[in-house]
Amino acid sequence: MFIIRPCAAGCGRPAITGSSICAIHSANPVLEADRIGDYIAQREIIKNLNAQGLHFDGMDFSHRKFYGCSFSGASFSMCVFTKSQMRMSFFDSTVFNNCDFSESNIEFVTFGGATLRNCTFEGSELVQINFGGSVISESTFNNSNLYNSRFINADIEHSDFIDCNLKRTYFIKTRQDGVSFKSSNTAEAVFEMEE
Repeated sequence: MFIIRPCAAGCGRPAITGSSICAIHSANPVLEADRIGDYIAQREIIKNLNAQGLHFDGMDFSHRKFYGCSFSGASFSMCVFTKSQMRMSFFDSTVFNNCDFSESNIEFVTFGGATLRNCTFEGSELVQINFGGSVISESTFNNSNLYNSRFINADIEHSDFIDCNLKRTYFIKTRQDGVSFKSSNTAEAVFEMEE
């Protein structure tokens, strides 16, 4: 996991990788996001990166491998993560607008409390992912493996889970409106607590 270095401003938040301060205290968070984006673009494997609270717009993170990274509280708009690999990374309370995670391999990652609008995870391995408390709208998970993932207390609107593996996928207390589970094994998913 990434080494947590506290922000030099004394706020208690972790400093951005390669900086002594956090995104909130940065004099120019746009330049910080560009710097981190360049750092990622130059590497296939990204380990122990902290980019909490930064905003990424129109960046290509496809074919990258992220291990032990934190993007908590960040935001991504029109970013591409196709065929990426993620392990033990944090995207909690992160906002994603129009992002593409198609054909990705994501395991042991948290999207807890995240907002995902018009995103696609089609054809992905999404194993043991935490989507708890997230808000998901106009998104697709079609043809994906969601084995042992959690959508507990999530709010899902107008999204598709067509032809997905939902074995041991938890949708307890999930609010759903216009959600399709066509051709998915919903009998193996958990929609309510057993008594």
